[in-house]
Amino acid sequence: MNVSGERTFAAPREAVWRVLNDPASMARTMPGVEGFDVHDDRRWTANVKIPLGLGGLKMKIDMEKVEEREPEHAALKIKGNGVGAMLSMQTSFDLAEADGGGTLMKWAADVKIAGPVGSMGQRVLQPIVNQQVSHVLSALDREVQSSVA
Repeated sequence: MNVSGERTFAAPREAVWRVLNDPASMARTMPGVEGFDVHDDRRWTANVKIPLGLGGLKMKIDMEKVEEREPEHAALKIKGNGVGAMLSMQTSFDLAEADGGGTLMKWAADVKIAGPVGSMGQRVLQPIVNQQVSHVLSALDREVQSSVA
């Protein structure tokens, strides 16, 4: 499942870059984070409970920054394991000065979910993924705004 989009932040590109590259800040943007460990500046792990309908899916998610061109581009490889699902995701973002000020972020993610949860199919999972992406982007905007305040 491929998802992509754009978001404009009322903040300088360096501020947005700082938040996007700070594992602790990013942990605050992820829904359902129950624990977070930073291994080094390129690798970190989150224990999350992903909301899915009536319950939640507990997963251990390992993240690794695989590409970086400060302050404009980064790519991450993400692998998650939980009861009933395995997650594999490649994601990247590009930052540029926005017309009229602020920062334009273009992002994309290729998400693969295997196991019983993945067998629900894209038609069922797409709205859930879209909702989670919206939540993360709103939380990211709050993190960026608090970092420049």
